Amino acid sequence: MDILILGGTRFLGKFLVEAAIERKHNVTLFNRGSNPDIFPEIEQLRGDRDGDLEILKGCKWDAVVDTCGFFPGTVSKSANILNHVNHYTYISSGSVYKDLSEPGIDENAEVNTMDSDKVEEITRGTSGPIYGEYYGHLKALSEKAAEKEMPGKVLVIRAGQLVGPYDYTDRLPYWINRISQGGEVLAPGRPQRPIQIIDAKDLSQWIIRMMEQNVTGTFNAVGPEYTLTMEQLLQECKSVMNSDTRLTWVSEKFLMDNQVEPWGEMPLWIPEEYPMPGKDKPWIGFLAMSNKKAMKHGLTFRSLSDIINDIFAWEKTRSQHEDRKSGMDLKRERKLLELWKDLKV
Repeated sequence: MDILILGGTRFLGKFLVEAAIERKHNVTLFNRGSNPDIFPEIEQLRGDRDGDLEILKGCKWDAVVDTCGFFPGTVSKSANILNHVNHYTYISSGSVYKDLSEPGIDENAEVNTMDSDKVEEITRGTSGPIYGEYYGHLKALSEKAAEKEMPGKVLVIRAGQLVGPYDYTDRLPYWINRISQGGEVLAPGRPQRPIQIIDAKDLSQWIIRMMEQNVTGTFNAVGPEYTLTMEQLLQECKSVMNSDTRLTWVSEKFLMDNQVEPWGEMPLWIPEEYPMPGKDKPWIGFLAMSNKKAMKHGLTFRSLSDIINDIFAWEKTRSQHEDRKSGMDLKRERKLLELWKDLKV
């Protein structure tokens, strides 16, 4: 197949390119050229999908993967100009679901919506859009925009927490890096709290196979195939790195009382007893979605140890002074551990 990937130079996009090439497909990238040295052997078209798409006109591909569509208007324009293709994969998110308070959410659950005036309000302004709390709404509307332009041709991938090398969120990399340093580590909430992650390599290889089979529809792409707990994840990190780290589990109340930021300062922690900021109910279902449909269509998962090993190898290439997107400062961690011990005396 001739495949066009919108994006393709960051995280998931890199693995999609590699998976497509491995399976002998011809790949073209369309992006702004922010990472010009990557994949010099394949064709790369330069442009801004929020602006001029002229370079895409008249070109022919069999399939498209949209890794970076965020605003429904932008997705609509891209899909319209590419509506001659046989298959369009849109990378969405589990954040589209309206109610994330219960585990087991499947693809039939209600999604967020928003009127057109609100979308325009969010995206207007020269200082850049402010859309953090509306991420799921805009992703859901973008799914609909793609389907409207290409009815019956769209594969929607509602991805969960992606992990792997080049993870620019630094959520799992934080834990791997921190545990590799050893010592006492603050761990959040209930050890048996369920958690879901999906490796970018596993996801990419599956998406390419789905494209080859011309599968359309909507799929939750989360893993693994069993119920993984936060304790299992951190213990596996210890095992892979042969670390002498001591995990100290602290309560959600303690974390909330000390203004520890869920998901950011304390990566992969979504409180079970407290709502996320700006929400009215705890997001118990966000890391406990159903992946039955995807697994029936061939989604498979490498071992947790393999995933952690890959990320650890990448972590070794990074500077310890590099700015991280997620994670707790060591001084703050020590102070919180001292406070926790004082409470337990």
